[in-house]
Amino acid sequence: MKKLFFIISLILFNLNQAKTINDSLFIPNNFHDEILCNECDACGCAAGNGSSGFESLLNPQFIGIKYFAQHYKAKENLFVNDLTQDQYFNTIQLWAKIPLTQKLGVYASLPFHFHEKKTLQGDISINGIGDFNLMGIYKLINSKDNTHELNGGVGVKVPLGKFDKKGISGVNPSFQLGTGSWDYQAVLNYRFQKNKLAVLLNTDYTLKTENKKHYQFGNQWNYSVTGFYQILSNDRIIFSGKAGFQGEVYDRNNQFDEVLPNTAGSALYGKLGFETSFKKLSLGTELMLPTYTNLAGGDIEAKSRFSLFLNFGI
Repeated sequence: MKKLFFIISLILFNLNQAKTINDSLFIPNNFHDEILCNECDACGCAAGNGSSGFESLLNPQFIGIKYFAQHYKAKENLFVNDLTQDQYFNTIQLWAKIPLTQKLGVYASLPFHFHEKKTLQGDISINGIGDFNLMGIYKLINSKDNTHELNGGVGVKVPLGKFDKKGISGVNPSFQLGTGSWDYQAVLNYRFQKNKLAVLLNTDYTLKTENKKHYQFGNQWNYSVTGFYQILSNDRIIFSGKAGFQGEVYDRNNQFDEVLPNTAGSALYGKLGFETSFKKLSLGTELMLPTYTNLAGGDIEAKSRFSLFLNFGI
């Protein structure tokens, strides 16, 4: 079975790297301990807390590794209307969820980014450690029959990733390893479950502050609706699927307290994914495709996102 997990992981990774094209799903007999945390922003993982989509971290506690890929098209030449520049944002991150009490848990992630964009002057690539995310989640409501559950949380992003001031001069200022700023997040998610079906509603807001280079990325609001269904379950293996959509809204960036044009935007993605688990191991993947995209005044177009993770229960 472990060999099967390894083979599936290799196949999915090779087929869905960002150059060829952001959630976990584990559905036990009862859905519980669901935490939603975002990892990478639109127009790139580094410039805030954008998303592979919200992550459904349903295991009571785990450590794991995740690969997340994003593809965008950008307008390289200001005098041409065509979106000709391919931009690929790739992230490998370590993440963990650890419960402190029955109602309180801690989520943390540390990403490593390797991004690339293709320009008329040649390919440009950056790579390195990203910003560290830390969040506390508290279970606000949990019905006696476990049908309804409401979780809330707050978090902080520590600016470990490098912010390059030269990078903000391009079409996509989010082509960075980090924001260079301390950013703060509030999250709320509601879960309804009935037998093998569940529906998850999520929303979060990220407040981004000014960094030492006097640049401030715009605040961000994410929301999503996801349906879950347990397809197969026995004593050895659980296989679950999910489908839904996710929306993202971005405020304008600021520099020296001046609002920058063509830096706001929004996007809406449809998503489809699965997770399979065996003993303490769980393997999952998700594909996201845009149904609507209006980023940077139309100068950037979202194309696709893909994520793959492997978690180990502790």
